[in-house]
Amino acid sequence: MRLKLVIIASLLAAVVGAGASIALVLGVLAVKSLSSPGLLATSTLLLPIAAIVFASIFVYRHTARRRKLQAFLTALLATLLTLSIFMLTSVLTSRSRLVEPLRPGPHVAS
Repeated sequence: MRLKLVIIASLLAAVVGAGASIALVLGVLAVKSLSSPGLLATSTLLLPIAAIVFASIFVYRHTARRRKLQAFLTALLATLLTLSIFMLTSVLTSRSRLVEPLRPGPHVAS
């Protein structure tokens, strides 16, 4: 089994697919689309799917034995890496921060 090919193809597919999708959502689309994603924002998820399929076909065509297993491993690893990149980006770009509640000050009688 060509483990290097599987790992490199999976990593490249995850970085290219998720990176392109994240760049489109954060760079091109408005911030409002993140709070209420429409068809345009959800259609950017086709880029990671296409990258994963391309990487799996590439691994399938460039191996001699156990082609189906290696293609499946490539797709599985690339999917897990893509989801982890999406979660990491979601955590890093979140705008909400914990704010301490206001404590009431001393009352002054007037």
